[in-house]
Amino acid sequence: MDREREDETWKEFQELVNMKPAELQQWLQTPESESAGQHPDGGESTGHASGRRIVGILRTRRADLSDDDYAHMRKVVGYIRRHLAQRPSGDVRDTRWRHSLMNWGHDPVADGHRDEPNDRP
Repeated sequence: MDREREDETWKEFQELVNMKPAELQQWLQTPESESAGQHPDGGESTGHASGRRIVGILRTRRADLSDDDYAHMRKVVGYIRRHLAQRPSGDVRDTRWRHSLMNWGHDPVADGHRDEPNDRP
């Protein structure tokens, strides 16, 4: 992948994934997380599996990310953007919509962004 596309993917991922790795990992252990999203074959939801992968990406130095990691980051960015465009009206704090987004690393009711970027050398 060319450097320009990596930089764009990195920037978008950092802007949209606003949960800290530990926060996301803790969230993924909740019943709300496990019940949100589509469960192909009755197993783990697509978003829940993605959340586990996102935790790994967040804990990886940028220089060590693979093309596969960047492909997943683009998938995450696309999902979050599409899902945000479908925001339901009213209070979303305890909705499957929010829970699904949180599985993908974005809490739509969070005030700020993650303060632990993994751009260390």
